[in-house]
Amino acid sequence: MSALSHIFAGERFAVVGLGKAGLPAARALVAMGADVTVWDDKESARAAAHGLVVAEPDFAAIDALILSPGIPHLLPKPHRFADSARAAYVPILSDADLLYRAVRRAGSAARFVGITGTNGKSTTTALVAHILGSAGVKVAAGGNLGEAALSLGILPDDGVYVLEMSSYMLERLAALHFDAAVMLNLSADHIDRHGDMAGYATAKRHIFDRQTAHDVAVIGCDDMLSRDMVGNHGPARLITISEYDAPLATAPTLPGSHNAQNIAAATAVCREMGLGDAAIAAGIRSYPGLPHRQELVAETYGVLWINDSKATNADSTARALACYDRMIWIAGGMAKAGGIEPLVEFFPRIQHTLLIGRDAPVFAETLTRYGMAFTMAETLENAVAIAARLIPTLSPAPQAVLLSPATASWDQFTGYDQRGDHFRDLARAVAGGGT
Repeated sequence: MSALSHIFAGERFAVVGLGKAGLPAARALVAMGADVTVWDDKESARAAAHGLVVAEPDFAAIDALILSPGIPHLLPKPHRFADSARAAYVPILSDADLLYRAVRRAGSAARFVGITGTNGKSTTTALVAHILGSAGVKVAAGGNLGEAALSLGILPDDGVYVLEMSSYMLERLAALHFDAAVMLNLSADHIDRHGDMAGYATAKRHIFDRQTAHDVAVIGCDDMLSRDMVGNHGPARLITISEYDAPLATAPTLPGSHNAQNIAAATAVCREMGLGDAAIAAGIRSYPGLPHRQELVAETYGVLWINDSKATNADSTARALACYDRMIWIAGGMAKAGGIEPLVEFFPRIQHTLLIGRDAPVFAETLTRYGMAFTMAETLENAVAIAARLIPTLSPAPQAVLLSPATASWDQFTGYDQRGDHFRDLARAVAGGGT
């Protein structure tokens, strides 16, 4: 019997959605003594749940519904089980909430750091975890990035959990209390799930729930919507950060002014966790970077091939476009509200645009209005091949071929990561094998 099998003994959960969060959560709950049933609307996902009880939830016989973050419980249309849960007064929770309960029930006083924002949260989460780990702190990072929260295990009293928190996860918290909560920035995204920007901001603001005067709230002040949370974040001590803060150190894997904000946030958090500036600076300098975030994947005659597939909205793409004076830009997929109109100020940097995906015609209309050169490439394979042919024809030569789509990826890929992996393979093939 596991030493942790008592933690949820006697409690009953239904886990719906058996993806990268749901299936690990279900197995972890079983290991912690819970009575668990699982369900996914896809037969293939149910077939992968070997060893678990696969059945539709009985809402008269469960204590909570763990709904995969990608499954809506309100907007744009609630999943049928979300409606049933509310009708039965069954709470709908995130697995991050159950991680917190498990840690405390195990007797651990490990601290929790939560990081959210529209852009930069993955980089900041990974950077904080890297700095802490490099300084010898026992750390576990996950949530919306990497491992599912309940897969992270129980840390000792001096350990630190660093959790990337999406708006979808933040909506479903009832117990989780962050010793340090970070709000980086806020711009239009996921409006279909939250109704409007006010609803999106409200979801993000839940990161400050249950904080006390002993905790810290770190808030970015480079955009108006985040600044509005200053003074409206609860009783925690406030630290404001900006991309204009002088960094303790820089890293080649953290280009652009937006990463200065990420470094500032990580510095503030790591100081709160007890690290000195020398240790923080060393951690920043050695940070290896994340895939799909301005990742250098190949080089052709001095032209960089950059995988920024994680840029799923215009604001994130703006940060990448600002890093280069001349480039071939690969964009397109499933467009967010506003399309690429917010990127007009960066158009003079773009020598040619290659459009892919479902909403390429929408982007083409915008580019046409501004007299921009573009090609309807349709697929990523075509775009990379065309980019390789374009490079020697442009004068001056581009600094980069930049995949920064400003869109979701689900029209042609299973996620931004598959899109980025495919671009990396294609770019390395045309570049002759690598950087």
